[in-house]
Amino acid sequence: MTQTTSFALRVACPSIRGVTADIAGFLASHGCNIGDSAQFDDADTGRYFMRVSFRSEEGRTLEDLRAAFLPLAEQYRMEHEIFDETVKRKVVLMVSRFGHCLNDLLYRWRIGALPIDIVAVISNHLDYQKVVVNHDIPFHHINVTRENKPEAEAKQMRIVEESGAELVVLARYMQVLSDEMCQKMSGRIINIHHSFLPSFKGANPYKQAFQRGVKLIGATSHYVTADLDEGPIIEQDTVRVTHAQSAEDYVSMGRDVESQVLARAIHAHAHGRVFINGNKTIVFPPSPGSFVSERMG
Repeated sequence: MTQTTSFALRVACPSIRGVTADIAGFLASHGCNIGDSAQFDDADTGRYFMRVSFRSEEGRTLEDLRAAFLPLAEQYRMEHEIFDETVKRKVVLMVSRFGHCLNDLLYRWRIGALPIDIVAVISNHLDYQKVVVNHDIPFHHINVTRENKPEAEAKQMRIVEESGAELVVLARYMQVLSDEMCQKMSGRIINIHHSFLPSFKGANPYKQAFQRGVKLIGATSHYVTADLDEGPIIEQDTVRVTHAQSAEDYVSMGRDVESQVLARAIHAHAHGRVFINGNKTIVFPPSPGSFVSERMG
């Protein structure tokens, strides 16, 4: 029996009648069986989006399928990608002095709960050097000041490029990236922050929220653009608070929701479920079995 291989296809193109049928027909004619499919036709933009998980049941390789799909992609003017779902995406994490997201991601990575390979951690502080090195992950300390920012970002980009990273995650990295870096890595940098913006800006947003009697604490994960904290949103969530909570409670509960939201955003991106659609995103549901950990516990 021919061994099956799991692949996924991502497609974004103008909305044209017949595209779904032709994609399904292509896969069937090339010995592939669809396991999971999601599609969305955006009437506002006239754009069509599709993600398909499928198995190659007749020994077709990734290179074979990519080459064979090109004529159909050209016919429908597609932006497309065919990839092996078992290959983990290489990720660089960047962190400053708040370690809750970093530690959460390291744990999820260690048990295989995220389809990523953390190839480096970059920080402008030394606080988490030991914990990162103990995970056998390269740690790079790059101090950032107003005066050396171009040189510091050049070092960061060299690490990203030399490690082969496909994604950079700002796991509470408290430095503003330059427009140049944001443009160069467009669609490949994910950030996390509290969802009090624009109401509570600057220092101590949780204390400001506490003083105003806020009843919902939230977090937002988004792609980074030159417009600070205004990139296309990938994932959000909230947790309720009451008058009985303290300002310190707000901070602790906020850390939990930030960690969960960031992990879900990374999971969606790494699985190829996120499509940038102008200033917003299309985020398809996870495929069956995509949350299974290699080590449960």
